[in-house]
Amino acid sequence: MSIESSHNAKLWALSLPAVLVVVLDQVTKYLVRTTPELQNWDLVPGLLSFHYTQNPGMALGMDWAPTPVISSVAIVVALGLLVYILKTLHHATAGYLVCMGLIIGGAFGNIIDRLIMAKIQGYGGVLDGHVVDFIHFTMIAPDWVPWLGGYPVFPYIFNIADSAISVAIVVLLLFHQKFLHPQTRGDSGAHEAAETSPEGTATP
Repeated sequence: MSIESSHNAKLWALSLPAVLVVVLDQVTKYLVRTTPELQNWDLVPGLLSFHYTQNPGMALGMDWAPTPVISSVAIVVALGLLVYILKTLHHATAGYLVCMGLIIGGAFGNIIDRLIMAKIQGYGGVLDGHVVDFIHFTMIAPDWVPWLGGYPVFPYIFNIADSAISVAIVVLLLFHQKFLHPQTRGDSGAHEAAETSPEGTATP
């Protein structure tokens, strides 16, 4: 494979998941936001529901600064991450790029909300927008579960963008050796071979 075709393949591995996440995220948010029947809907009673809400802060309800500040930080971090990925594209693996595409897509899916929602709903300007959330796991932990008995297993409401970011992070943690250090084993073997002669003695 030529260098150019390899470069193009890596760009596809990064951009395709990102675009799919942004499209799916924005379409589902629009449908829930504009369809009252979906805004409080039990998909699986006692387990999974749609509960429409808007989050002025960050993931998991963290609200450590005014919305415009949080929005600005989110944009800077997302752009910085994208620049870093593109600069290191030449030695990135396909699996790593797919995961980073999910993260970039999730980040920009939520950034779009921050840029447009306040204008659409008339409560502020650019950067004042709240992120649309609607996916809610409503399962309550059994009483015999330590510390969680009687409480929601996961009390936070989230969206497709958040899901993509979470899945990508989990996959990167599980397969970091394969995605981030694919040549470690081969390089180690080559290094050992170079330092050891066929007779088993160290070469000068």
